[in-house]
Parts: sequence; structure tokens; C-alpha cells
Amino acid sequence: MISRMIYRGIWNEGQKAEGLSALKEDIGVRRLVQDGVLMTAAAFSWKDNVFLYYECIDEQIAPEALTGAAIEYLSDWKGEAAPRKWIPMVDVFHFNEPAGYEHWLRKSPVERRVGRVAHLKREMMASYIYYHYQLQEERAFSGNKYEMIAMHENLLFGYQEFPLVIEDQVIPGRLSTKGTPVPWEDSRMDLHFQPWEDDGYLYFKPVEIIYGYYIGSMGET
Repeated sequence: MISRMIYRGIWNEGQKAEGLSALKEDIGVRRLVQDGVLMTAAAFSWKDNVFLYYECIDEQIAPEALTGAAIEYLSDWKGEAAPRKWIPMVDVFHFNEPAGYEHWLRKSPVERRVGRVAHLKREMMASYIYYHYQLQEERAFSGNKYEMIAMHENLLFGYQEFPLVIEDQVIPGRLSTKGTPVPWEDSRMDLHFQPWEDDGYLYFKPVEIIYGYYIGSMGET
């Protein structure tokens, strides 16, 4: 069983540089990949945000196990009984999902890992989830096997790998309906996103990668 995890953290004010340095130097995440506990692990930086994407083999691993000394530089998140350093982001879309260990292994080298961010209009969050869940579970069309989009509040973080791997889904969809707009452009995703303040651009923008490790090629970035 492969579990895909995405988390968001925020650096304490003025401590981003120290936090990034601690995250890059920590050997815990490399050991987890090398020992076969994780299949893939990647971290990304955007402004004061830090994102983790990782794939657990068998048991689910808490993000603290990957982040070592960097934890002390992260802000506390309120909202539950105890403050948290890492917020689990909600999986709102994936083209494919792991059907098992062999299915999820990369069949060719990953040349590039990309993290992307976008902001939804808050009044369009439910619509975005509705359209994407429908597309996902109706298996309306195929896309990047390893792509995943997650949400916390109205912030989207997307993970991708290149070159693209396009495969039909192995696991059957959970919907028997046929409601996904054809063509997909009729869903009007352009109306769902907040324009970026710096240039008015819509949709996702790439962010900086901190590291990327894979069980088959330790040291890959």
C-alpha cells in the first residue's frame, strides 16, 4: 500500500533561511528513502511557506520524521486540541492513484520534479472540488500519472513529475455518472482562480524545489 502525503508549513518570522538550511542538511528523510520506508520525498519553498510531498510504503509516516531540526523554525498552527507544525493538505485531485508497490514504481528516470501554487476564489472552492472529483472518479480522461493537487484553505499546491507519464487508471472510478464537461474547457476553470497581484496571471505558478529523493536513485534532485 502506497500513501501519498502533502503538508504545508510556515516559517517563523525571520527564520526562513535557518529553517531551509536545517531542512536541506537533515539526513532523516534520505535515510527513510534509502531504507525503503518512503518511495519518493520532495520539499518545496514559496515565500514563507514550505511544502512536503512524500509517498509512504506500508505505514504512514508523520512529517516530523522527515524534517528533523527544521521543526523548531516552523510556526504553530492552531485549530485542534494541540498546536501543529505541519498542516495536512487535502487531496482534491489526482489523475491516477497507487494500485500497489510495483504499479507505483517509476519505470524511467524522473528528470524534473515541480511544485506549483495557486489561489482559488473562496466562493469557487466548492465548484473546483466538484468538477475535479467528478473528472477524477468518472475517469473522464487520463493525465500525468504522478500529478496531485492538494488544498489548504484557498491555497492549492500541485506536485508533478517530468517527463510526463500518461497511463489509464488501474483502480476503477468511484462514480458511474458521465457529468464531466466535454470539452473540459466548459468547466470554466479560468473563473475559479484569483489573479496573481504581480502580473495578473491566472492558474498555477512554479515554486522552488529544496530536495527530491526517490528510492531508485538516491541523491536525485
